Amino acid sequence: MSSFINKLERRLEPFAIQNLTLYIVIAQTFVLLTGLLQAIDVNKVVLVPVLVLQGEVWRLFTFIAMPPGFGILVAFALYLFYIYGNALEQYLGVVRYNLFLLTGFVLTVSLAFLSPLSPATNLFLGGSVFLAFAFLNPNFVLHLFFILPVKIKWLALFTWGLYAMQFVAGGASARLGVLAATGNFFLFFGAEVVQRIKTGRRQVEQQAKRERMRQEMAGPMHTCSVCGRNSDDYPDLVFYYRTEGDKEVCYCEEHLPPRK
Repeated sequence: MSSFINKLERRLEPFAIQNLTLYIVIAQTFVLLTGLLQAIDVNKVVLVPVLVLQGEVWRLFTFIAMPPGFGILVAFALYLFYIYGNALEQYLGVVRYNLFLLTGFVLTVSLAFLSPLSPATNLFLGGSVFLAFAFLNPNFVLHLFFILPVKIKWLALFTWGLYAMQFVAGGASARLGVLAATGNFFLFFGAEVVQRIKTGRRQVEQQAKRERMRQEMAGPMHTCSVCGRNSDDYPDLVFYYRTEGDKEVCYCEEHLPPRK
């Protein structure tokens, strides 16, 4: 799959759009403001596959411009989307980031037509950008409500949990949206996820091996010089030390010689 993406990347390089996230945020801000002012009917922007089949083809593209909501926190959500998308573009490169969003777009549109009566949302496409950013920057600290500091990896874990719940208990459109978001993520980061899992497993195994070696080298704290019983195997046994010549000799309570 990576070789296919590399070939596609070279062919699309002349058509790549730099700062694509910024243009998406501008479009969503425009729809947000004009929608609040009732200058446009935002329902005409949403992707509804059955209406596309009836001739409203523009919905295939305008749904990307739908903001994540019309509440008071939408500006903060758009700001975060810009931060995540801009960082992801710097990591992947302009062409590959375009491909990342294009793949999510194609998956979202294609899967939407499997449930043609249900409106499709771009929230899962934005979610894939968030999950990718969190995967690359797990220790990035986000201040919820501008106050509570939380590492983004925990928010990503919570998002994965929500996606799992929506996939299990949600309707057809929600399940298809989850497939679009996670399919996009795993297509571009699946190999790295597997590699991290393998690396983490090796690190755990190596740590356990080092701990066993340390314990073996350290040995038991007390070992009877007569019978060989030690404090690890016989934790209730009492041990004593006697000075004999220039060294300390250990005896268990049963073999402790009398003082001369």
